[in-house]
Amino acid sequence: MPKGKSNKVVIKHYDQNQAFLLPPSLEEMIPADHFVRSFNKMMDQLDLDILLKTYRGGGASIFHPRMMLKILVYAYLNKIYSSRKIAKALREDIHFMWLSGMQQPDFRTINQFRSSRLKKVIDQVFASQVEFCLEQGFIKLENYYVDGTKIEANASKNSYVWGKNVSRYKDSTQEKIKNILQQIEQVNQKENRQYGDKDLEELGEGIQVSSKKIEEHVKKLKDALREKQENGSVHAGDKEEGKAIEEIEKKHLPKLQQYEQQQENLSGRNSYSKTDVDATFCRLKNGLLRPGYNAMIGTENQIIINYSIHQQPGESGLFIPHLKKLQELLGALPENVIGDAAFGSHENYDFLDRNNIGNYLKYNTFESEQSGTQSWPAFSRADFAYQPANDRFVCPGGRYLHFKEVERHQTDNGYTNFLKVYECNDCNGCPFQGECTKMKGNKVLRYNPHLEHYRAQARNNLTSPKGVQLRKKRSIEPETVFGDIKWNQRFSRFHLRGLQNVNIEWGLLSLAHNFKKMYQIKPGKNQNASIGFFEFGFQNATTNFIFYHSCFGC
Repeated sequence: MPKGKSNKVVIKHYDQNQAFLLPPSLEEMIPADHFVRSFNKMMDQLDLDILLKTYRGGGASIFHPRMMLKILVYAYLNKIYSSRKIAKALREDIHFMWLSGMQQPDFRTINQFRSSRLKKVIDQVFASQVEFCLEQGFIKLENYYVDGTKIEANASKNSYVWGKNVSRYKDSTQEKIKNILQQIEQVNQKENRQYGDKDLEELGEGIQVSSKKIEEHVKKLKDALREKQENGSVHAGDKEEGKAIEEIEKKHLPKLQQYEQQQENLSGRNSYSKTDVDATFCRLKNGLLRPGYNAMIGTENQIIINYSIHQQPGESGLFIPHLKKLQELLGALPENVIGDAAFGSHENYDFLDRNNIGNYLKYNTFESEQSGTQSWPAFSRADFAYQPANDRFVCPGGRYLHFKEVERHQTDNGYTNFLKVYECNDCNGCPFQGECTKMKGNKVLRYNPHLEHYRAQARNNLTSPKGVQLRKKRSIEPETVFGDIKWNQRFSRFHLRGLQNVNIEWGLLSLAHNFKKMYQIKPGKNQNASIGFFEFGFQNATTNFIFYHSCFGC
């Protein structure tokens, strides 16, 4: 051993009861470049007057609404969605402690703020963030990429109610009640004299009998029966009448009321879950049929500009309500809208045209047209040549289909389509008659010239140099955002129940995603530069985080 060297193990002083000359400061424990500092600065710049106005004043003091919103959004950034776990983080995590100023609202206060206080203002709070993004140059509201995804609801997969079954059971119950009341009518001579051979007014043919009408009519029958008993004019048939009335009251009427309530819950949908009546059964990405919601977003530079939650699985009819929400919140619409074939309908194209928005919505045959793999069924619309000068079509057999009439069709949103109907004068003797039409009579063709015009417009826009670039970017815009939320944030199922609460939760997720994205993108940076991927990570006391995101201009 060299001279002067010792093999003694040197251990640093360890004393859990060590007193501090000065109390430790959370400010010193958090690195200057930590994400939570940037997040806090961005949150402080949001206009939250709409949130403050929800408080009436008076009474006991409250936790600051800005602080409550900060810890909620930061919790969603850190994959913490339970109010109890958020309260736990406020006691144990230095970043949450620093954000809250060492205040510790309990889980009930956190949950009440989230589910009640934010219910009416979450959209406006999110709009404030989007306006901040516009001011700072993160977005321009130029190219709007729209898409939707199904998110599973916090509901049992086995507690389903199907609209077709409800209608069938309701009709069956109504028929049983009608039959019983008609039997009573036949027994009751007084009513026979009053109504003759006609049904009771409440039981007319084709009339849907409501539970309220049945209840009122049963009450009249009971009052009449009671009056007979008091007058001593009871006859043999009254006993059977009493039993029939009791059967309606205790057996059939409650069922009818239940089916009416279920139809009210359905609100035109084909299904819902008993444990979350706002959730609709839909097919998820994994192919499973589960209760869920349709979450639609619009993005630019992978920043969410607008979101909306819907109960309908199909997305075509949701496009206009989604954009109208954006217009309501920001007072403006984007210059161009880019979307997949799910949105390429006449109604949506017309909306873009009326609002002078660039049409970059695909239609259902666009991809097959571009790839050359399009195959039409034999004797479909594509096989009939249109002659605009004579406003007629020519069939493959050389015969003419002349204009006959205009058909009016209405969508679920109330939009009216007009289809021009063309019919051949005489298909007899045509060698293609058996293959061309399966219906009796002559060949009939329906044509929508306005839709054809909009599709041609979309085709020209999408195949232009600008359209090609927008189509390429669309694949890494909303899809990347959904991927981040579902996989990086591990959010594939809502934790709250009910449409309004689900909207709050998706709003908090959108706020969290945008703060994370703004932290990675410098304002004013060339957003149209080549796209690469980088890995950004930060740690806290609760768990480790690694975020994978698209980086513009890396």
